[in-house]
Amino acid sequence: MVTSILKSRFGLTRRAAVLGLGAAFAFGAPSAPALAQETLKVGLVAALSGQSAKSGEAITRGLEVAIDEINAAGGVLGKKIELIRRDDESNPAKGLLAARELVQREKVVAFFGGIDTPVSLAIVPFANQAKVPFIGVWAAGTAITRNGAAENYVFRVSAVDELVDEAMIDYAVKTYKTTKPGLMLINNPWGESNEKGLKAAAAASKLTIAGAEKFDNNDVDMVPQLTRLKEAGADTIFLVANVQPSAQVVKSLDRMGWAVPVVSHWGPAGGRFTELGGPSAEKVHLVQTYSFSGKLSKKGETVLAALKTKYPQVTTLADVTPAVGIANAYDGMHLLALAIAKAGSTDGPAVRQAFYEIGTYEGLIKTYSKPFSPSNQDALGKGDYMFTHFKGAEIVPVN
Repeated sequence: MVTSILKSRFGLTRRAAVLGLGAAFAFGAPSAPALAQETLKVGLVAALSGQSAKSGEAITRGLEVAIDEINAAGGVLGKKIELIRRDDESNPAKGLLAARELVQREKVVAFFGGIDTPVSLAIVPFANQAKVPFIGVWAAGTAITRNGAAENYVFRVSAVDELVDEAMIDYAVKTYKTTKPGLMLINNPWGESNEKGLKAAAAASKLTIAGAEKFDNNDVDMVPQLTRLKEAGADTIFLVANVQPSAQVVKSLDRMGWAVPVVSHWGPAGGRFTELGGPSAEKVHLVQTYSFSGKLSKKGETVLAALKTKYPQVTTLADVTPAVGIANAYDGMHLLALAIAKAGSTDGPAVRQAFYEIGTYEGLIKTYSKPFSPSNQDALGKGDYMFTHFKGAEIVPVN
């Protein structure tokens, strides 16, 4: 039918029309494919399997609840939003491949990222080159948004290592009278980011670092590293790692019989930390941006009710752990929808500019006011963090 229309309107033969269409698809000639679709597609590249699968599940739930609200209100630009997910398996190469597929094949108008800083860092150059907004809702590596690009398409509703490190230092000094912390860091770019940030924050607070020890994801015995920190006089451990290695740090401390306070980045929130780390995992205090425990705002009550309705398996507050993934993704999706609506288009550069023009949005984590600017593409700051700990499978505020 398409070829007959082309022939009747432009005098093309069937063969020429088919060849023309083939060339158009081969070179991606249509400049606005997303607008021609029945829905506006948004993507997610996250850990949907493995030890950090709970993080991907939480992000998915936050996005889907927000999308349901947006679609119920008529969608964006007169179209419903559709979520398309890809599992990065916490692997940077697989994450980059997934991002390319979402942008080039699925024609997403924007896409979200998951828990792993190395995966997000692998994706950042592609997002900027493709001019497609990439919204981080968990990975905290400072360089993800502060990437030096002349035209930066990476936005974030999440923690930022540099600011988290300052918060961890402040909290340890206030709570444990810390004077000589030791660092236990995952041996990857996320660990490197926090080593730099923690050392700078410690120096600013006139603290002496007892030492900085590294370990890998699959290590099962951290006793040697911890022993060196103990002998160096460490009075607090700052921990930066995701679920599996963090659990091994806790178990190694138990084997040593060393009851040192542990203040952690939020990596342990992404999976079965108490199950893997044992009872002492509950003693670890970790950063979060949100908790469904305690008295909730009206927005919090609405989102929690929506989660229980949409996901029958949500029956207790432990079932909405990690709340940080849900909350960051929920607010991130609404901010993206506001940017697309303000742009009046799904064109990447137009949406990027519209992010800077968002005014006020009453979100789940906070009320945002001008959340993004060309000099700051992180919507959350140091004042938006809280410290929590596991209580069984639930993450609750420390106080």
